[in-house]
Amino acid sequence: MSTTHTHLTGDTKIADWFKDPYGGPVIRQMLAESGQSEKAMAPVKRFSMNKLIKISGGRFTQETLDMLIERAEAAAAEGGSPEQAVEGSEPVTPDDVSTLTDGADELPEWKERITEGRFTGQTVVVTGAGSGIGRATASRVAREGGRVIALDISAERLESLAKELDGSDVTVVTADVTKDEDIARVLEAAGGKVDALANVAGIMDNMTPLHEVSDQVWERVFSVNVTGLMKLTRAVLPLMLEVGKGSVVNIASEAGLRGSAAGVAYTASKHAVVGLTKSSAFMYGPSGIRVNAVAPGGVITNIEARFDSELGQDRVMGALVVAPPPTTADQLAASITFLLSDDGVNLNGVILPSDGGWSAV
Repeated sequence: MSTTHTHLTGDTKIADWFKDPYGGPVIRQMLAESGQSEKAMAPVKRFSMNKLIKISGGRFTQETLDMLIERAEAAAAEGGSPEQAVEGSEPVTPDDVSTLTDGADELPEWKERITEGRFTGQTVVVTGAGSGIGRATASRVAREGGRVIALDISAERLESLAKELDGSDVTVVTADVTKDEDIARVLEAAGGKVDALANVAGIMDNMTPLHEVSDQVWERVFSVNVTGLMKLTRAVLPLMLEVGKGSVVNIASEAGLRGSAAGVAYTASKHAVVGLTKSSAFMYGPSGIRVNAVAPGGVITNIEARFDSELGQDRVMGALVVAPPPTTADQLAASITFLLSDDGVNLNGVILPSDGGWSAV
């Protein structure tokens, strides 16, 4: 732990909070109260506290950050011991977190750079737009001049998106991609024009291997990840064929490239997405329609990864030790929007691993 205190703010990196003699105790105490340790923060060590607020989905708030800063700075101002920052609480023993604090400044934090006008004049449909990768993709397309048809099963999340993008051309549609009547409403909202489609909506399985997977899990995962994707794409392709141009980007996964990233249902569903992508790229390429997929690795979203199998947990967690740290939804949106846009002009049938190098392991 560092013995030198520096003024802590929302722009301070998480690793530097842990190294600070007053910031370290207060953030460790916060984690301990929720049954966690600083090791849980290792994947986001290079992020600032402000970035953590943005990607946490409401689990870490501005109010919490303000409280942490107040406690740490008050203890430092009084010139007391670092333990005074968490006075009245049980002391928290620091973990061995050399992997958390060491090398935290080796890489600069990535910053999004908007390409003005990249989607001007285009109508782009984005599924799963209420949160995570879908929300980041819808936001970027809108900020780059596109008209966005944003759909999600959650009206509340879509309302939040609309407020965030107030002033942009965004139409929200509460819809379930597995239902034909909902897909019809999406097409109606698009007004007969769809230049690009980002199939982002998806759900995780419960990490069960084949002998333990239930019919319910299998059918639900395939319904959303494959059938819903197929139905919406099938519905918009005639609009693209009519004008001889279009771009579709499907969200696959590292689980679509390997067998060690999830349970059997999710893994099989994402392999199906890869096959659907390649078949469609072959079929529609001569018609001016590009169909590609992005295969994310770990991404910080609100999709729950649950382990309902001891065998599944042992096998998958053992394999994940070689996986790079998870990235942010904004970083995935950068890959997705590249393929959606005319910048991906010469790419068709590509399965793009956007995984920090995991696929190279």
